[in-house]
Amino acid sequence: MLRFRRLLSVAPRNVNSISSLKGEEKLFPVIPLQNPSQWTSTRFLDIYQMGNKEAIEKERARLKDEMNRGYFADISEMKQHGGKISVANKIIIPAMAALKFPTFEANYTDGASLKLPVASDASKSDVPKATLLCLSFRASSQPMVNSWSTPFLNAFGHSNDVRLYEVSFIDSWLLTRSPIKKLLLKIMRKPKPEEKQNALQRRIVYSFGDHYYFRKELKILNLLTGYIFLLDKLGRIRWQGSGLATQDELSSLISCTSLLLEEK
Repeated sequence: MLRFRRLLSVAPRNVNSISSLKGEEKLFPVIPLQNPSQWTSTRFLDIYQMGNKEAIEKERARLKDEMNRGYFADISEMKQHGGKISVANKIIIPAMAALKFPTFEANYTDGASLKLPVASDASKSDVPKATLLCLSFRASSQPMVNSWSTPFLNAFGHSNDVRLYEVSFIDSWLLTRSPIKKLLLKIMRKPKPEEKQNALQRRIVYSFGDHYYFRKELKILNLLTGYIFLLDKLGRIRWQGSGLATQDELSSLISCTSLLLEEK
């Protein structure tokens, strides 16, 4: 039991260790308060689950997984490929082979909540034909996200059938507490005034809580890079990319989005 308590006391993926890496500070700066998605959670097993053998084994497996995959591994990968986990799709993924994007909850800066992707009922008129989800788990990935979202806005800025969401994930147990969460949302980054003039807006939202199994489902391991997913009106993944956008990848993204707009 003592050994198990010690395991539970370990805070996985402690981001504060990054700031101690002298050679990496410029490449991976510590995230400022306005984007605290770097603050990961210190997890505690629910007291009601302490007698549940299955829950304990599941938590042990998770702790082992997270401790085996730490920030040094993430940084090492970033040195190798600069966040380009994989090359983006060159062509659109066929609808029959496309996987559903897992549902998650997020908040706008005014506190309003929503579920993403917006595709729970394809018959609704407000469901977009194409949705670009830009996922960020650390502030170091924001320039990567911008390399995709800005050209995407320029290409489809006046389309009512396209949505763009930039999602910052915040795992910290402390920051998910209601009073602190409300305070953080008030000071978070908001869309620029000129972006609100277009039909397609840069919708900036924040998702609070434990996203471990969400990441596992999407096979997201490195939290220092950005992840880009293009979804159809049914919430299926039809294209994906990561890291900084290249010109060829942007051309592919815009082409695949145009194809989704033509689908019936």
